[in-house]
Amino acid sequence: MAAAGAEERRGPWGAAGPERGPGPGPLGSLLSRLPLAPSPRRRTASQCQPEPPLLRTSKRTIYTAGRPPWYSETGAPVDEAFVIGLCGGSASGKTTVATRIIEALDVPWVVLLSMDSFYKVLDEGQQALAARSDYNFDHPDAFDFELLVSVLRKLKKGKSVKVPVYDFTTHSRRREWKTVYGANVIVFEGILAFANKELLKLLDMKVFVDTDSDIRLVRRLQRDIMERGRDIVGVIKQYNKFVKPSFEQYIEPTVQVADIVVPRGGENFVALDLIVQHVHSQLEKREITVRAALASAHQDQPLPKTLSVLESTPQVRGMHTIIRNKDTTRDEFIFYSKRLMRLLIEHALSFLPLKITGVSILRAGETMEQALTAVCKDIRLGKILIQTNHDTGEPELHYLRLPKEISEDYVILMDSTVSTGAAAMMAVRVLLDHDVQEDRIFLLSLLMAEMGVHSVAYAFPRVRIITTAVDKRINEEFHIIPGIGNFGDRYFGTDGPSAWCESDGMDC
Repeated sequence: MAAAGAEERRGPWGAAGPERGPGPGPLGSLLSRLPLAPSPRRRTASQCQPEPPLLRTSKRTIYTAGRPPWYSETGAPVDEAFVIGLCGGSASGKTTVATRIIEALDVPWVVLLSMDSFYKVLDEGQQALAARSDYNFDHPDAFDFELLVSVLRKLKKGKSVKVPVYDFTTHSRRREWKTVYGANVIVFEGILAFANKELLKLLDMKVFVDTDSDIRLVRRLQRDIMERGRDIVGVIKQYNKFVKPSFEQYIEPTVQVADIVVPRGGENFVALDLIVQHVHSQLEKREITVRAALASAHQDQPLPKTLSVLESTPQVRGMHTIIRNKDTTRDEFIFYSKRLMRLLIEHALSFLPLKITGVSILRAGETMEQALTAVCKDIRLGKILIQTNHDTGEPELHYLRLPKEISEDYVILMDSTVSTGAAAMMAVRVLLDHDVQEDRIFLLSLLMAEMGVHSVAYAFPRVRIITTAVDKRINEEFHIIPGIGNFGDRYFGTDGPSAWCESDGMDC
């Protein structure tokens, strides 16, 4: 696969005209085999998409390898994402190198960010120049470096960002921007990836892809004529007038700042192996253990003032007795759980304004959605799938779907039970990364352990916590005692483990 290089290869092409091909020699021999007539033009747009292991359905994208915690027990992010910068001339093979690095890393939550997304929008005069192949898309002034640096800096810090989608046919940005979030590793590629000082500060590893100029020209000709609908005259004109001079003036000199130079691009497997080994070593240093730290923290502390417990009336105590009984039938368990959920939601609404959004922590938190929609008409709903890694014991983020502009709303975050608070903390961290204000997040749970209450309140002191009951202890496996059992298994009628436990609403 060829590199995602300079923009000009994707723009409107000049009219074809008769012109002789290049002279004799190896390059001339290669060019002589290219068609002079352009192929039908295809509309293309810039791409910026994550490439971790995933499972796609008609409506969802679920990450089969979840994102481990990227924050400490204080709730603050610990390490920034590791950024690999790939620079090189147009058609040097940068995207091929990026793709092979991602495949060899085999780690979840990797984002591929292309500099192509950040071309400036052309005015009418520049549009006319581009149509005649007289606009220089390889010059630094063609890129919106201010926006690029801002987006990469936020993404490196773990925040959700919006990336423009550039239309290379109209030389404009599409109305819908792409949301990118959750990068542990960012692979950033572009012809001028090393040309800006502020951009260089964000790169943890700088790789220059060095490919022979004749090979790059042949790749451009093949791609632009066969795939982009251009004619050979316009391609060669633009190459000689802009691409080659810009490479010599702006791109080639930046090889001096590279940590690694990769000759022959994606075919240099020795260099790729060295890059992957270094990234793996850096990621190993950044591994975080959260759940064990939560278990040893906040012991014998008074319950926080941000906690609100539903009044323990005879009715509430009676329903708790029924759903805590392991011999209760599934129908009765569902009925009384729903009744408790309704009381909990109505109690929480007394603290909230009208404009709210509900977000459930899958799968058990989803059971609370019906009670919420029953009392809040037309409420927007989001979902976050967090599951425990059985090898590490840590929560992992696998999937999220949040409503647009959620940062403007108050958010009811729902989970059926909270033991250590590890999953709830991850969900709150996701909301904060999407710019939801901490004091606008309300965590609702039918049953919580004191440890979970303390964990969330210590990490996020402005989050309101609302529940129907608080149990004092958890066992060595971080399950609530006496607890309520595995809420998801009991509610959905699925087979669960024999232990009488529940772990943060996640499958034990």
